[in-house]
Amino acid sequence: MSVLPDLHVHYVQACQNLSQPENPFIARVLQEADKNDEISTKGITLKLAGNNHLVPVPRVTDDDLRVLVCVLSQASFVTGLDLAYNVLTDAGAKTMATFLQENSTLRYLNLMFNDIGPSGAELIAGALHRNESLVHLRMTGNKIGNQGGMFFASMLKINSTLEKLDLGDCDVGLKCLTAIAIALTQNKSLKAINLNRPLLSSQQEETTVHIARMLRSNSSLVELHLGKHEMKNFGVERLCEALYENSSLRYLDLSCNNITCDGVKILVELLKKNQTLEILDLDANRIEDAGAIYLSEALLTWNRSLKALSIVSNNITGKGLVALAHTIQFNMQLTHIYIWGNKFDADTCVEFSDLIETGRLQLGCTDVAPYKVDGKVFLAQLSHGLAKHRYWAPRCAAVAPGAANASLEIVAVSEY
Repeated sequence: MSVLPDLHVHYVQACQNLSQPENPFIARVLQEADKNDEISTKGITLKLAGNNHLVPVPRVTDDDLRVLVCVLSQASFVTGLDLAYNVLTDAGAKTMATFLQENSTLRYLNLMFNDIGPSGAELIAGALHRNESLVHLRMTGNKIGNQGGMFFASMLKINSTLEKLDLGDCDVGLKCLTAIAIALTQNKSLKAINLNRPLLSSQQEETTVHIARMLRSNSSLVELHLGKHEMKNFGVERLCEALYENSSLRYLDLSCNNITCDGVKILVELLKKNQTLEILDLDANRIEDAGAIYLSEALLTWNRSLKALSIVSNNITGKGLVALAHTIQFNMQLTHIYIWGNKFDADTCVEFSDLIETGRLQLGCTDVAPYKVDGKVFLAQLSHGLAKHRYWAPRCAAVAPGAANASLEIVAVSEY
């Protein structure tokens, strides 16, 4: 049975019982939570991230977490826990793993950018063999390596509750990615996975081949992040071959790879037939004008499912950008486009300014805003993009849906 909101009082008592000094940051967050009138009916996410504060806060330690879980074990109305950017180690992971095995209400857990290693990953992944409540887990930036990642791959063969898993920037390797791809051929519950920036020693793109093979049979995955995989046009071709047979994937992130206009040409052939994909992230590739023109032609004539396209930093000049601007005028399904980091000329500035001023393109749905100097139109950068809230999120509620959220609310499994 859950106690009514008195989190701060219970925290003070727990500190005394465990002879642990109070962490003023945790105390303040719990006091704020106690003031929330809807906490016991709607649940709450405790935001204890160590970054994103105007005044530095004492970051949560392993000992702090030991006290906190004593409080949360009696507070079923706490359904989310954000512990990002703290100093938790494998000892803290052990505390959290025990909590996950005993807790049946926590749906969201963010442990990104702590100091959890392979042994901590083993404990948390092991806890998820039994846990049936957690829906969204972020391990981003913990250096769990290939060994730690293998434990999560094994977990995916057993767990049938988790819907969103973030293993980006975790230093996983070929063996782990292969094991995850194999696990996802059987897993029917996971809807989103982030596998950005693995450590790959081979240039043969074996991981892309395994992931493509998985996509042929997986019918539950909606969101897939493959940024910084050193993917070339060969890898794009393997993915596209698989996606002809896949009717569930709606968000594909191929940012920060080595994709050229030839790879885009292969993607375009897919877009002509695929009516499922809604978000395509090609940031920081090398598609240039030819690739942008290929995209504009496909989106103008064939495709009416894509809603968001990001082509930031792709060495595209005015020729390609103007072609995309003309496409947006006629393709009303394409509502979000991000273009900063390319080579704007006068025509580009005028075309995108017109789109924004006529209301065809909303400021919240792009990363540029027009301004004039001496009668000439220029474009300024807005801090919007598909990855804006991937590494940082404001303590207050996120702004308009789709403006900057990584998945445009496609996988609504938690407030994040």
